Amino acid sequence: VVEGALLKAGTPMDSLDGIAVTVGPGLVGSLLVGLYYAAGLAYSKGTPLIPINHLEGHILSIFLEKEAPEFPFVALTVSGGHTNIYHVENYGKYTAMGQTVDDAAGEAFDKVAKISGLGYPGGVAIEEISMEGDHDKIRFPRAYLKKDSLDFSFSGLKTAVSLYMKKWKERNSHEEEFRHISLADIAASFQESVVDVLVHKTIMAARKTGVASMVVAGGVACNGRLRTRMSAEATKEGIRSFYPTPRYCTDNGAMIAAAGYHRLLKGLTGDLSLDVRSRYPIEEVNYSC
Repeated sequence: VVEGALLKAGTPMDSLDGIAVTVGPGLVGSLLVGLYYAAGLAYSKGTPLIPINHLEGHILSIFLEKEAPEFPFVALTVSGGHTNIYHVENYGKYTAMGQTVDDAAGEAFDKVAKISGLGYPGGVAIEEISMEGDHDKIRFPRAYLKKDSLDFSFSGLKTAVSLYMKKWKERNSHEEEFRHISLADIAASFQESVVDVLVHKTIMAARKTGVASMVVAGGVACNGRLRTRMSAEATKEGIRSFYPTPRYCTDNGAMIAAAGYHRLLKGLTGDLSLDVRSRYPIEEVNYSC
């Protein structure tokens, strides 16, 4: 993979100024594979090693695009493992405003897709079948938590869909409640519930901070319904919304390199004693610009 990337970029290994590597948050086993490989390269080539927070990579992925926001902005990072809102004041200056208290949005997509027999990845499967459904057919719960809370919760929604699916699968033609409900309707209604909450909380964060721009990043940011709804609501508020192209929404090396570039400029490198972290609050990576 590394050799292919260097070949495609037309960049020899010896010309690299630094090697950026994700050290957290995430699954320790996966993180260690990347760290050991990167550390080996850095040691053999005498190249600086730059530890990166995975979520900082998602936030800065928008700067891989030709059009990007000016600071400050609000960022929603939404994926299978994370659902967070940040106030981003500059490179290396992040404040957490909200996070999931249980399941991440992407995790909810995967679990609902599984119980629906739609396969994996769940986000793609649900979005595709939702195009054939009516998102107003079923009113699944929206967990907004406390009035001014920017935290998320999707476990209750997942349970509600699971219970509904069980009844729907046991339906018969004499049950009026389910007679005109399709699997596509269930998927679309579930997706709409998730999107409603994500849009509501992100717009609320933008209002609280008074920013002129927002970024939506992470794997779930590929979802077309989320982009459409978020863009429409942001426009109503006079806020510009930005989204990385799909290849930069899902986990990728380019976003880690982008974060590494700005840290290298500040001389923020690590050494071979680096370790990985399953939990890694983004405030711990802040630095002055």
